[in-house]
Amino acid sequence: MNSGPSTTTEAILLSAARISTFDGQQPLTGASGFFFEREDRLFLVTSRHVFIDEPSKHFPDRIEIELHTDPDNLTQSIGLSMLLYREGRSVWRDGKDSGGDIDVAVLEIDRAALPERCVLQAFTPAHLPAAEGEHIEVGDALLIVGFPLGFHDLLHHLPVVRQAVIASSYGMRFQGKGYFLTDARTHRGTSGAPVLMRDTSPSAAVQGLPWKLLGVHSSRMDIAGRDQLQDEALGLNCAWYADILLTLT
Repeated sequence: MNSGPSTTTEAILLSAARISTFDGQQPLTGASGFFFEREDRLFLVTSRHVFIDEPSKHFPDRIEIELHTDPDNLTQSIGLSMLLYREGRSVWRDGKDSGGDIDVAVLEIDRAALPERCVLQAFTPAHLPAAEGEHIEVGDALLIVGFPLGFHDLLHHLPVVRQAVIASSYGMRFQGKGYFLTDARTHRGTSGAPVLMRDTSPSAAVQGLPWKLLGVHSSRMDIAGRDQLQDEALGLNCAWYADILLTLT
């Protein structure tokens, strides 16, 4: 596996994966995800509701992700199919805490199934904010890397990036849940995208991915009873704290 980006492509664009869900051969939905590596094991991270969503009766049995196969020509790609169940049991992991279910799920990727010249970038535990000493506050600039409504660079198979800011106290569990809020324009298909903040520390300058992985984008937040004619949507989103990945991986 070639983990380096092409000379003209930012590494951040190679960290995200476009996810398509299926029930057998029947296409269902599209979503976003990203790669996370820990102790030589590679995982796909996305929102739990991408893999299963009981309220909407969304029950896929497999997914496909698109992978680049040539570091010098990003127009070349293949689809990798991965089953979500084996012998009736889910092969992906999710979790919960004192606030209830967490809308994050991980699926381990079999490295042997990757193409020989696979090009991708993976976050690691080193990209997670430290428990102490990180200066992260309301209004800080963020990026959300994903595939809104499935939109992306069809030729080079790359995601797009939306700007965001932190909209609630970072480190505090909003409403007692394991997420914080972002202010950003998002759409369906962005579920599972990484929520990132530029890492300006000296050590980050030599890394392939000089970003802090703050969260996993889940969904837009709205208020029940909002007047659809008089009141615009809030434009706020839920981002689950990324430190859950230390538990799930």
